[in-house]
Amino acid sequence: MDQQLKVSATFVTKKFAIQTNKSNTIRGRFTKTEKEDKDFWALRGVSFDVFSGEAIGLIGTNGSGKSTLSNIIAGISEPTTGEMIINGKASIIAIKSGLKNELTGRENIKLKCLLSGMKMKEIDAITDDIIAFSDLDDFIDQPLQTYSSGMRSRLGFAISVYQDPDILIIDEALSVGDDTFYQRCVDKIMDFKAQGRTIFFVSHSIKQIRNLCDRVLWLHDGEMMQFGTVDEVTNAYQEYVDWYKSLPKEEQRAHKKERKVERKEYRLADYYQQVITDGAEEARARELFYHDNKTSNCLSRAMKVGLVMLTLMLMGLMVYYVLGHRWQNNETFAKVLPEIENELVLNSTYELYHQIMLACEQLSSYTANVSEDSYDLIERVRLMCQK
Repeated sequence: MDQQLKVSATFVTKKFAIQTNKSNTIRGRFTKTEKEDKDFWALRGVSFDVFSGEAIGLIGTNGSGKSTLSNIIAGISEPTTGEMIINGKASIIAIKSGLKNELTGRENIKLKCLLSGMKMKEIDAITDDIIAFSDLDDFIDQPLQTYSSGMRSRLGFAISVYQDPDILIIDEALSVGDDTFYQRCVDKIMDFKAQGRTIFFVSHSIKQIRNLCDRVLWLHDGEMMQFGTVDEVTNAYQEYVDWYKSLPKEEQRAHKKERKVERKEYRLADYYQQVITDGAEEARARELFYHDNKTSNCLSRAMKVGLVMLTLMLMGLMVYYVLGHRWQNNETFAKVLPEIENELVLNSTYELYHQIMLACEQLSSYTANVSEDSYDLIERVRLMCQK
């Protein structure tokens, strides 16, 4: 079977602004500043290609950028600069898995599948398989807040794999659960590989990485240290971990502080010059590094216009439902607010999402049950975002 390029990252960076309070954070999403002293670079120049049928291990110490990279691959966030090409549908599994404590396991299945774009008939067709795979049985109709971490992980894994993704991202989801469920997950992963699916496996367990992965990517403080064979990269990573553990506590703290300062003082212009020096085509590099310079103003205006339109549509929807007393005899609409929030993250721009959520919060004082009306609303919002 010919290997198809599934994920391609080129000069990918991700910057987060370190703000002192919430108002600064909201304002910072809509205003540009020349100050860079409070910027934190979670990813710094990551490039790689991954093909169909491959299982890629992502390793690194805490804070190295593994989850940030996973979220970019999953389409939850976008890179600051560079290019991330995804050929296929991606699904991410984490320990929390975006599941909601107030809902039952069955309701979480319906809600999460609905927000991924599935239709109710499709969800009904796979619900029994999800319940069987997760081994929850009678617990499926209990609130998630009564679940153990292992039960949550089993449910999150089962929902994601039965959504039939082309690219599966497993972020520490196998770190909990017993050996029997772990083996069931391994069998499913191997089945995915045989079908030509692509898997990213994030873990601190070198043993699991060696058992499941074909190649390994080592991230360290946002930089890609190595990307190669399992033995080569895991051995190099283990050597670094052993070296760090051998340092006295004071030297460990000094080393971490030095790396943090280096991360905050990172300058995109320096990396750009390094890429050009290494032989990259200047025109292509400039396009990937500075593609937003010429278009950001136009995009900013377009996003603000879109923001106004989407907010008005959402407020109109709120008035329609509230005045029509569609939710008068139900529980709390606050249960489904987080789901609208997640959907706006996935299907709208990151900037629009934060302001639209201000409008969504206006709905929290009204009442609603997690009923068919609530699911209908979420589907309407999803379709609106997709348009």
